Amino acid sequence: MTYRRAAIPALLGGVLLTLLLWWAGASAQALHLRGSAGVFDIESVTELRQWLAPWSYDPSAASASTGTGGGTQYADLYRTGMQIRFVAVFVFFVAGALLLIRRIPPAQGRTPATVLALWAWGPAAGTLAVTISAPWLIAARGHGSYRVLPELAAVIASGGPAMVFAALVSASVMVLVARITAEGEDPLPRRDVPPRAARLAASVGTAVVALSLVGLSYVSVAAWIQTSFDGGGILSEPGDLLREWLLLGSWTGPTTMPLGDWLLYRAADALMLAVVWWSLRLLPGLLTRATLPVMAVGAVCATVLGLFASQLLHMVIDDTASVWSPVHLFSGLGGGVPAALTFGVLAGAAALATLRLTGERSPVESPAKSSA
Repeated sequence: MTYRRAAIPALLGGVLLTLLLWWAGASAQALHLRGSAGVFDIESVTELRQWLAPWSYDPSAASASTGTGGGTQYADLYRTGMQIRFVAVFVFFVAGALLLIRRIPPAQGRTPATVLALWAWGPAAGTLAVTISAPWLIAARGHGSYRVLPELAAVIASGGPAMVFAALVSASVMVLVARITAEGEDPLPRRDVPPRAARLAASVGTAVVALSLVGLSYVSVAAWIQTSFDGGGILSEPGDLLREWLLLGSWTGPTTMPLGDWLLYRAADALMLAVVWWSLRLLPGLLTRATLPVMAVGAVCATVLGLFASQLLHMVIDDTASVWSPVHLFSGLGGGVPAALTFGVLAGAAALATLRLTGERSPVESPAKSSA
């Protein structure tokens, strides 16, 4: 698909995603109404406020969160940060979506893969936007020079499930529009990738992701990462920030819980790696051309999809809904995306290098497709 044809659904999806997030943020004030606890239980209201808070654009909410009593200086900083956040999420999402739609057009059996890739790219773009806008929002709290790195880590982790649901809606609409804009264009062939090369590349990429999920996320290693820095002042505790960008999970040996529960939670980790491996196995054949940018973005999407799968399994085995609220089950969606960005990019580069070293062939068109 040409860039001109791919730009239409990408821009439409970016606008739709930004509007959905703006609407979600604007709806946060409704949860403060007196009757909201009558519609939802108090635990659900609390969870929903946390979901929508990162996208709330209301200056009064900024004054309440910073404790400035409505001071215009801090409210202006907050508004500037939110403007940067919404512009950044639009730019990052459109850039990634344009690349994905062009290289994985929704044709020749690629439609499900395109939807999943665009859905997974939404939280990744949201994480980048939250990171870019974080300094302004930290400064709006009135003590921006104190413990910057831990506060930055907390802001980055606040993307929330709102982005996951908004990205799903946007991805579905984008693919429908992309199929319309692709009409009349010559069908692009599926890549003929040697199975052995594809499996080896997927294994190498999955091993990179497993380094975080299995190695760095082990409790003792994660604790060493977080506590190895004794800095003080403005750059104190960089370990908090490193945890966000390096750890895809957290686990320890079975001595801290019954063996059956431990194995069940490890099954979620195994499911994540299986989703990552299968996605990376199919990715080279889905692409019209394998380049470093699209392999990196595709591997990020594969890692985020693996996170979604493991988080959904955690929702199934979680038995705290009766204690907290049904909404609490979805609170883990979208977690771990910063680390998925880090290791997804590395996994994509490693997979592409493996494909090149194993002699991947150029895309060819089968005789059946040529005669169609």
